[in-house]
Formats: sequence, C-alpha cells, structure tokens
Amino acid sequence: MNIHIEKLRKTFGEKVAVDIPAYTIHSGDLLGLVGNNGAGKSTLFRLILDLIKADSGTVRVSGTDAEGQSVDVNVTQTEQWKDWTGAYIDDSFLIDYLTPDEYFRFIARISGLNDEQLEEEMSKYTQFMAGEVSGQTKLIRNLSAGNKQKVGIVAAMLLRPKLLILDEPFNFLDPTSQSAIKHLLTQYNRETGATILVSSHNLNHTVDICPRIALLENGQIIRDITNHNGEAQMELENYFEVK
Repeated sequence: MNIHIEKLRKTFGEKVAVDIPAYTIHSGDLLGLVGNNGAGKSTLFRLILDLIKADSGTVRVSGTDAEGQSVDVNVTQTEQWKDWTGAYIDDSFLIDYLTPDEYFRFIARISGLNDEQLEEEMSKYTQFMAGEVSGQTKLIRNLSAGNKQKVGIVAAMLLRPKLLILDEPFNFLDPTSQSAIKHLLTQYNRETGATILVSSHNLNHTVDICPRIALLENGQIIRDITNHNGEAQMELENYFEVK
C-alpha cells in the first residue's frame, strides 16, 4: 500500500507535533522513522491510523486490496483501509482482561479465521513468543511489559496485513526477542510485499532492517535516507552526535 501525506499538520497548544507538506511512502517500503523524544513519531502514526484528528491536511492510502481491486482512500473518510492494516502503538490497543490466547482467538473470530487457520498463523511466531505468551493463563494486564509488547506485535501481524505500523517495537524486548522480530519483519516484507512502518529510538535496529529511513525533528521530516548495506548508520550517528 502507498501512503500519501499532503499538508499534514497537528498542534497541541503552541507545540507543533507534525508539520509535513508532502511525503509519500511507497508500496513495499520498509520504512524506519527515527527522531528524539517529542519529534512527532507517535503522533504521525496516530494521524495515519486516524486515531487523532489533524488540524489540516490529508493522509491517503492507495494500492490494491485483497480482492485485487484498486483503491485510493482518505483515511478520515472511510474505514475500508482498516481491512488491510495492522498496527500496534502501545498497550492501550490490547484487551487486557483476556489471556493472550483468548485475545488472539477474539481477533480471529471477528476476522473470519477458523481454529485451523489461527493455529497455522500462530505457528509463525513460536520462536518470537519463546513459550512466554501463547499457552499462558495470565491475563494480558498481568504480563511483563515485554510480553505485552509481543502480544501486540503478533496481533498486529496475525491477519497478514498489507500495511503494518509498529511504534517502538523493540522496546521492552530482550536481545533474543529483538533479533527475532527483526527477522520476522524483514521476512514478512520480503514474502508479502507489505508496506511496513517502524519507529525506534535504536539506530542500530533501524539501520539493520530498514532500506529507507525518515528522520523526524520538531514534527518535520528533515531527511529521507536511502539505506543500503547500513550506509545510513554514519549519517544518523553524526546527526545525533553519537560518539
């Protein structure tokens, strides 16, 4: 799916959270969004997902849907795009009075997956969940921050979306799980051609997996970096003055 951002602006009082005149994310991009705290990364994702209202401007999604039909929609004017979008921003996305398995079954049922299909999809995330999520009797609200993160990421990917948005997916995860999610995302992008947007404070993880990186500062995309073979690492380190 393509994402077209035009004259998009969002303020909170006097604070300009997002101010992007024009930006296009192309179908099949694996885009990393980097920036300091308060740069506007989460706000931009929430605008793309129509979770908050922009002061002005538009976000359009275009491409080919699951039935092979061409679509071009404004995210604020229809919910059609939600059929092919998966996202995890924070644990407010979770139904925390369910166990993880109950939550996954709930998503499967409302989306028309039967038990066999759900089991097949869940098998793709066995290594990532590392025996700490599926099969557990704890409610989601009682899980560790890292395991809540895993539940959210798996739920976002469960229906094989054509557009996947993950805000700080490496947060709270141990090194083994960070490595697993990097492999999952790159493999998923390669196999499905899905458009994937990932934000992260971790430059190394972003450079490892993202062929394209957008640098956000004060709500503006100030650099659009092509990252082949990790060549963006030095440019980003110089910008953030990492010694």
